[in-house]
Amino acid sequence: MEGYWTADESLLVTATDRSIELVKTAAQAAADRLAHDIIAYDVSDVLSITDAFLLASAPNDRQVKSIVDEIEERLLKELGAKPVRREGDRDARWILLDYVDIVVHVQHSEERVFYALERLWKDCPELELPEDALKTRGKGAEHAALTGVDTAGHASGLPDGPDGELS
Repeated sequence: MEGYWTADESLLVTATDRSIELVKTAAQAAADRLAHDIIAYDVSDVLSITDAFLLASAPNDRQVKSIVDEIEERLLKELGAKPVRREGDRDARWILLDYVDIVVHVQHSEERVFYALERLWKDCPELELPEDALKTRGKGAEHAALTGVDTAGHASGLPDGPDGELS
């Protein structure tokens, strides 16, 4: 198995170089459009349909759409990559870009908290991202605190596991 170890040498990253290049370019594009909490996971060992997930969020629908448009434009211009599928445009609360090698999820901050995708993929290796993308960590919580939005009830109303407990 080819790949490299994460910085703390705890997990093996097996995503392809192409997937990692797509993730880094998309993450930079999202950061340039002021996305919050950008993170990427190597899901290649647990899913056969894609190598990586990139997650980002924004506090309003217009910004979600702007982030997605920038990612799509940048990946096409710089890497010649076009998504095979784009979903969620109508409401712009959660837009998904499927590039086969990677899947990009840009969510409204409320959906990000509610669906808590990080919880699902927390056991997968986190991919290295550009510095600008790393600086977005915690921006969603900062924005929520400034605007008085409650983010404490993540995934409320959704069963967490077979017994309704956090897994």
